[in-house]
Amino acid sequence: MISTYEELLASGTELLALDARAVRTSIDVVAGLTPADLDAPSPCAGWTLRDLLEHMIVQHYGFAAAARGEDDRSLWKPQPLGEDPVGEYRAAAEHVLATFAEPGVLERQFPLPEIRDGIVIPGSLAVSFHFIDYVVHAWDVARALGTTVAFDDDVLAAAWPVAEAVPRGPARERPGSSFAPELAVAQTPGLDRILAVLGRSPRWPE
Repeated sequence: MISTYEELLASGTELLALDARAVRTSIDVVAGLTPADLDAPSPCAGWTLRDLLEHMIVQHYGFAAAARGEDDRSLWKPQPLGEDPVGEYRAAAEHVLATFAEPGVLERQFPLPEIRDGIVIPGSLAVSFHFIDYVVHAWDVARALGTTVAFDDDVLAAAWPVAEAVPRGPARERPGSSFAPELAVAQTPGLDRILAVLGRSPRWPE
């Protein structure tokens, strides 16, 4: 079982498989929503479930474009949902998974203009970012719907060192930051610990 960030980045096809499992879990969670749910609040401060889903969709397409070497920042701009939000989400998720399944994707260099114009990072690092996003976002959607989400222990064990590696500091307090400041909650194992270190309250919306 993967226990360090270095092991995850070096794991190759295992990293891709873990990412795919997180994304497929998010597909299952999103499948439970209805149009009436879209205006519900989400754990992402200031975002409704609609905002969150639009973000998740464009992130899939953005990471897929990055895997192809495309650095157009406009590809990361969320678009309004259409009449079939569940189908739109599934299509975006399947698109990025198909792109990540291409030979040699982890050896590519990914431009990520959404983080910073001109930044290019190794494919394995980029996929690890995508992986932790969809562990957390699957939980975000589940909580917005008032349901729960479960991941296997090996997925959470691999996600933990990624969450731990996310930089702390003032940047997390800025509007639009991907993650809020770390929460001082009981450091129980599993998903709750991952959420807390990334600024999510496991007990949201309490």
